[in-house]
Amino acid sequence: MRDPHLIAVIDDDEGMRTSLDGLLRSLGHRTALFDCAEAFLSSDAAREADCVISDVHMPGGLSGVELARRLANDVPPMPIILMSGFASDDCREQAEQTKVRCFLAKPFDDCTLIECLDEALAA
Repeated sequence: MRDPHLIAVIDDDEGMRTSLDGLLRSLGHRTALFDCAEAFLSSDAAREADCVISDVHMPGGLSGVELARRLANDVPPMPIILMSGFASDDCREQAEQTKVRCFLAKPFDDCTLIECLDEALAA
């Protein structure tokens, strides 16, 4: 049997982290939760995660788009799903330029996230 995937969740909103943690664990994944991109980058999860789900807008530090740009240089690149409560066309375009797997506008339903995650983990 394959080990469960490790999914890193990065969001400054504790409620969103907790909600995603519950959903991902119910699907059989392991999770690592972070309130900012810098905490993720300095953790073991930055090397071990199978996928990152990150908010785009996080005050005071790296944005999800900036994080995606940094991770795009990894070999192989880590799959990234970005989400935003402020999903403007400009924000979506910046995210897509980083070649993220999915860009989700908050609020989104569980099924949409699960489809994106399945796609990211299959790649």
